[in-house]
Amino acid sequence: MSAAARSSAGAGTGSGAGSGAGSGAPGLAARRAAARLLAGVTEQRRTLAELTAAGGPLDPLPPAERARATAIAAGVLRRLPALDAVLAPMLRKAPPAAVRDALRIAAWEMLVDGVAGYAAVDGAVRQVRASGRHGHLAGLTNAVARRLSRDGPAAWAARPEPALPGWLHKPVARAWGADAAAAIARAHEAPAPLDLTPRAPAEDAALAAELGAEALPTGSLRLAEPGQVSALPGYAQGRWWVQDAAAALPVRLLGDVAGLRVLDLCAAPGGKTMQLAAAGARVTAVDLSDARLQRLRENLARTALQAEVVVADALHWAPEAPVDAVVLDAPCSATGTLRRHPDLPYARPAPDLGPLFALQAALIDRALGWLKPGGRLLYCTCSLLPREGEAQADAALQRHPGLSVAVQRPDGTEDGWWTPEGHLRLRPDFWPGRGHLDGFFATVLAKTEG
Repeated sequence: MSAAARSSAGAGTGSGAGSGAGSGAPGLAARRAAARLLAGVTEQRRTLAELTAAGGPLDPLPPAERARATAIAAGVLRRLPALDAVLAPMLRKAPPAAVRDALRIAAWEMLVDGVAGYAAVDGAVRQVRASGRHGHLAGLTNAVARRLSRDGPAAWAARPEPALPGWLHKPVARAWGADAAAAIARAHEAPAPLDLTPRAPAEDAALAAELGAEALPTGSLRLAEPGQVSALPGYAQGRWWVQDAAAALPVRLLGDVAGLRVLDLCAAPGGKTMQLAAAGARVTAVDLSDARLQRLRENLARTALQAEVVVADALHWAPEAPVDAVVLDAPCSATGTLRRHPDLPYARPAPDLGPLFALQAALIDRALGWLKPGGRLLYCTCSLLPREGEAQADAALQRHPGLSVAVQRPDGTEDGWWTPEGHLRLRPDFWPGRGHLDGFFATVLAKTEG
């Protein structure tokens, strides 16, 4: 799992809440909070997860305004290069950051979110006036926003194709081809739907009907417009948890885990822990962050599932006895989750991945040492890079004679998702008619018996 950001497994608000289509501009408080989020990401290099934690700019806002501010910031970041390209000819020189972000928000509202032009113009002007230091630029803001309302749609229609961040495009195109890299970039422009994992798969059909969700072939439930997560049917009763459909697949590669002793390493926020517990495994969830494990504890309580929770560094901790299976959702670049975390290319530009590659290998070696004869390691990462997936698995097989690939293919997966070696490789351009998937790699390595 990403060291920078991981998908929520619990309560929250849908990122698409509060669409502006056909409505007036959002409240000034939400726009100003969204602007602070944008500045925090693009100027301070902080993630949205860090900025929206306790003590952040969303704290004073009621839930609906929080949801709207987050949706605005994520939407602007998802289309930022294209929005800036449309705005550039309308500005003789770069305005102050506060004005620039107000115009970016107005452009996103008009060109993507469906807010009426007059309302987006008014919202931008009010936002700049309220900024204090740059209030004298409200006239400039009004002129540019009005031009944007007039000329923006044509410029938007002629915008260039989206592209992956420069540092990421080359390895992705080399691995999967230029067409796939372009399709992945297009997939990143759309907000990710909300996927749920049912606690009791036998209830899938009934739960899908209650939620108005699509039952995916892989066993997840998908909602395109979820609204407030904690208000959805079945939330309070713990009948499901939030987990991307791609992230829910790796555990299913283990097959039947009922009665098995399983370690879940790097476990927070806990989707895989709950999957294992719901399937009858005896689970120990290990993570370095006590704060992140608190979300897991809350979700275990809500779903009435049982797991031992341990705060520890897996490089310096060990179980008391060998186990049947280890799940290692390793720290990674999170390049498979950019559609869900559009802030990462700006908060973590051109990251140094060498230390992550070394950490992944070290965790694999340590986990293999805890297995019983015949035990299995599920290794997965939410990365598009083969160096964090296929190459790590191949290197582990070379370092540890006797290991073999022992994946059990779950129902609902497609032939094109599997590599010739038997590994699962998911990409954001898959399932274009269903809302796409996060990028993921997963495999199961079995230890020789005897």
